Amino acid sequence: MVRIYMLVQPVSRGRMIMGRLKKGSDLLASLTQLCVNENIQLGVVRAIGAVTRARVGFYHQDRRTYTYLEFDNPHEIISLEGNISLKDGQPFVHAHIALMAADGRMVGGHLAEGTEIFACEYVITELLHEHDRNFERVFDEATGLYLWPMAGD
Repeated sequence: MVRIYMLVQPVSRGRMIMGRLKKGSDLLASLTQLCVNENIQLGVVRAIGAVTRARVGFYHQDRRTYTYLEFDNPHEIISLEGNISLKDGQPFVHAHIALMAADGRMVGGHLAEGTEIFACEYVITELLHEHDRNFERVFDEATGLYLWPMAGD
């Protein structure tokens, strides 16, 4: 028998914040600081633009470790998608990014610090929930990752 666990939590839309991040700053750190400054504890983030260099991660499920790849040349941000929740009581941005090099080659992965902005426009949709702590990341033994809790946790 297959058991499916779901954490179904009704949320409503809060603020929608749009803007541009500063050239030369770190993409992940800038998004995180924006969430701290605006007290966004739950939400969705999207962005487009370009980076002068990038650092992305790949999670090795068997070893439970990340490998990071660094690209020290300009790339277009084809897509950045992520969520915002709490980790250790602080806003935490978890995002994946797809990038394209000048030759059309695509790379991507888990957005890591070390990705430098050339130009970046973002949209953050804040989500409201009566108990934001239900979306605080907890360590998941089965995956070795910090994830949202499951039903019954």
